[in-house]
Amino acid sequence: MPIFTEDRLRAVTALIVRRMGSDPTETAMVADHLVRANLAGHDSHGVGMLPAYVRLLQDGLLVPNQAPETVLDFGALLVLDARRGFGQRVTALSVDRAIARAREVGACVLGMRNASHIGRVGTYGEQAVAAGMAFIGYVNVADHHDIAAPWGCAEPRLGTNPFVTAVPGAEGPVLLDMATTTIAAGKARVARNKGVPVADGCLIDAEGKPTNDPTPFIDDHIGALTAFGRHKGSGLAVMCEIMAGAVAGGQRAGETNRGGILNSMFAVVIDLARMSGSSAALEAVEATKAHIRSSKVAPGFEQILLPGEPERRSAAARRAEGIPVDDRTWEQIREAAGKLGITEAELDRANA
Repeated sequence: MPIFTEDRLRAVTALIVRRMGSDPTETAMVADHLVRANLAGHDSHGVGMLPAYVRLLQDGLLVPNQAPETVLDFGALLVLDARRGFGQRVTALSVDRAIARAREVGACVLGMRNASHIGRVGTYGEQAVAAGMAFIGYVNVADHHDIAAPWGCAEPRLGTNPFVTAVPGAEGPVLLDMATTTIAAGKARVARNKGVPVADGCLIDAEGKPTNDPTPFIDDHIGALTAFGRHKGSGLAVMCEIMAGAVAGGQRAGETNRGGILNSMFAVVIDLARMSGSSAALEAVEATKAHIRSSKVAPGFEQILLPGEPERRSAAARRAEGIPVDDRTWEQIREAAGKLGITEAELDRANA
């Protein structure tokens, strides 16, 4: 299994994104986002997405160098159309605008429609927290086929529909970032590439029965991911679909879609300096964390971890030890690079 330093993986990623037609600013934004996802331990949303992005580009379903188009700008309400732009760029630009508006009026309700795959949604929570904001985001995933089965369904009707909430903390953001499926689709892809099963309860087959084999789901789009937490997680998945699709006005599950991965997001950005005072909010967050950590550790656990801490630990470890990319994923990245005319020698030089 190849092991990359952060700089080398970033160089390889930037080479591919640049050859896709992205300008230097977009190239840097996309490469930074993908590598940070790998550092955080979320390989499902890291550089392994590059082959999918190349396919989307060549099918005309991802358009480099887009800026969000204003649909509505009315006080605390901001609605933007991403026009199938590179998700990492158009979403970051959209959140930047929401942060600026929140500084003006205290909060901003953002609807962002129709971005190509926006990647790890926790990155946008981190972006808001760095500006002293709290962030809540509902995201839906429109695709040319549904991939997730809500509670009680024997076949897919939704996407992975992630949810994110982030606030500042003394040690870094307190950040909940999760798909509303038991595992993200990308984690099924990683398992398939490694030739390992997924855990119990993550997938159903074509008959609606539990399965541990991710290969039919990834290779042939057979079966579906399950919602986490039974009816409760399924309910959150439905609300992500409704808030990002019906309320924010993005492409909805079940609507005719030209294909590819299309994300829309409904988000609320809150200026904590206006709401409760930044220092007071931070003190309250730390008090809440301390109260939770005061519990005895449950059997089978070594310590109590709070949202955002596993990602920071992963990033520290991978910066020290390197970032692993499984053999099949690296092979797929090299194949995707070849479709863009990138030679093996160019890839090797980027990874030197």
